[in-house]
Amino acid sequence: MVFFKFMASTQQLKIRIQLRSYDSSLLEASCEQIIEAAKRTDATAVGPIPLPTKKKIYCVLRSPHVDKDSREHFETRVHRRIIDLYLPSSKTIDTLTRLDLPAGVDVEVKL
Repeated sequence: MVFFKFMASTQQLKIRIQLRSYDSSLLEASCEQIIEAAKRTDATAVGPIPLPTKKKIYCVLRSPHVDKDSREHFETRVHRRIIDLYLPSSKTIDTLTRLDLPAGVDVEVKL
């Protein structure tokens, strides 16, 4: 019973940060920045949890006229991570808003 009461109280005080990027090294660097900022403000950080990489493959004709059988393949990969912050304070939220993350990382925050 004690475990369920603890989980109910922490579910109300949770911030979920979802990060997306085409470059995995930028993604890892921004995850480290977020976790360090959370540790400095005494919030509990869980993660980064890697989600499956989405791969989109594009097939393009090499020549528009004669060589229809000759094709070229390109792909884009979207790497994703989730970080959960438990028991965040107002100081934690302030430091997260002031973080300077790389330009290639998309950040989505859910309370």
